[in-house]
Amino acid sequence: MNYALILVLFALAALFAGGTLLAAFLVRPRVKDTLKRTAYECGMEAVGVTTGQTNIRFYTYALLFVIFDVEALYLFPWAVVVRSMGAPALAEMAIFLGVLAAGLAYAWKMGALQWE
Repeated sequence: MNYALILVLFALAALFAGGTLLAAFLVRPRVKDTLKRTAYECGMEAVGVTTGQTNIRFYTYALLFVIFDVEALYLFPWAVVVRSMGAPALAEMAIFLGVLAAGLAYAWKMGALQWE
């Protein structure tokens, strides 16, 4: 296998990323106004505290939703072709679902699904 090509691709990716960051730095507007750096630029005065904290439970629910939504994305196409794939595919999906069930059981045990 030709690893030089992979090295060239990594170098091109690094140059592209660095070049876009450099270009964004060079063409950005430079405003020295302190009002421009405030949280709200629409001209309205900020009311209350602008650094509100969000409960971690929202992120936990979102993460669990994404995990099980992705599971559904893998499960439905697999169910369409399971007969043509045979027993090894059935065993692999059982392992996949087992890992997800273990994760759900752990989240349940740790109280991540309690809304209090």
